[in-house]
Amino acid sequence: MSTLEKTFALLLLGASLVAIYLLQPILTPFLVGIALAYLGDPIVDRLESLGVGRTAGVLIVFMAFLLVFVGSLLIVVPVLFRETGALIRDIPAFIIWLQQTTSPYLLETFGIDPFNVDTDVLKNRITSDWQETGGMVGRVLSEITASGVALLLTLANVALTPVVAFYMLRDWDQVMGRLQEMIPRDLVEDTVILLTECDEVLSSFLRGQMLIMILLGFIYALGLTIVGLKLALVIGMLAGLASIVPYLGFFVGIFAATLAALFQFQDAIHLVYIGIVFGVGQILEGMVLTPWLVGDRIGLHPVAVIFAVLAGGQLFGFVGVLLALPVAAVIMVFVRHLHLSYLNSEYYE
Repeated sequence: MSTLEKTFALLLLGASLVAIYLLQPILTPFLVGIALAYLGDPIVDRLESLGVGRTAGVLIVFMAFLLVFVGSLLIVVPVLFRETGALIRDIPAFIIWLQQTTSPYLLETFGIDPFNVDTDVLKNRITSDWQETGGMVGRVLSEITASGVALLLTLANVALTPVVAFYMLRDWDQVMGRLQEMIPRDLVEDTVILLTECDEVLSSFLRGQMLIMILLGFIYALGLTIVGLKLALVIGMLAGLASIVPYLGFFVGIFAATLAALFQFQDAIHLVYIGIVFGVGQILEGMVLTPWLVGDRIGLHPVAVIFAVLAGGQLFGFVGVLLALPVAAVIMVFVRHLHLSYLNSEYYE
C-alpha cells in the first residue's frame, strides 16, 4: 500500500470509531441483530445445502430461536418470581439474625447499630406490599410511562432487533460478496486469508463461549439447588452470564451465593458447600468446557480479556461491552500476522 492509501485507511478507521461513539445510543439493536445473523448464517447455509430456500431457512431458524426464547421465559420467569418472593419474605428473619450477631459488635466497637429497626413493622409492610402485586405493577408501569420518549425508544429497539437480524440473515452472503468486491484487487488474496481466519476465530469463540455460559449457569444453578439455596436459579444465571469474562462468573456467583446463604441459613457449613459448588464449576470450566468448546483460538490472556471488556465499556458504554471481545479477537488475528511479518522482515534479521 502506498502512503496515501495507508493514510486513507487510517482516516477511515478513525471516522468509523468516531461514528460508533456518536451513534452508540441507537447501535444496540443493529449490533445484536448482526450478531444473531452471524451466528445463524451457518445453520441457514446448511439448510440451503439440503435444498431449502434461503428465506424459508431463515424463517425456520427464526422460529427455532423464538421457541427457545419463549420456552426459556415460560420456565425461568415463574421460578424467578417465586424465589424473589421467598427472599423478600425472609428479610425480617435476616434482620433479626443481624441484630443478634452483628449489632452487639458494632455497638461495642463503633457505637452504631444500623440494624435497629422494628422487625414486626417491617414484616407487615413487606407482606402487604408483596400481596398488592397489582398495585406494585401499576406503580412500576406508571413510572415507566412517565418517560414516554424513553419507553418508545426501548420498545423500538426491542422491535427493531429481530427485523435487522432477519434481513441481515437473509442477505448475509450478498452483503459479504459486495464487501469483498470493494477490496482493492491487489489486496484481495491477503485480505480474504485474514478475514477467513477472523471468521474462524470469531465463530468458534462466540458459539463456544455462549455454550460455556449456558452450561456453567446450569451447573451452578443445579449445585446451589442441591445445597438448598432459594436463589439458586437467579444466582446460577447471573454467574453464567458473567462468565463471558474469564473468572468473573466465579467471583460474582460465589459472592452473591455467600450473601444469600448467610441470609437464608445463617451458618458456616453451607458456605463450605457453596465453595465446593463453585470450585467444581471452575475446574470444569478450565479443564473441560473451555478446552473442548473454545480452545485457544482467541489467543487472549484472561487479563487482556478483562481489560478489553472494561476498556470497551469505558469508551463506548454498553455498545463497547458488546464489541469488546469480538474486536479483540479480530485484533489478535492482525497482531499475529504482523508478528509473523516482522519475524520475516529484513529489519528483524
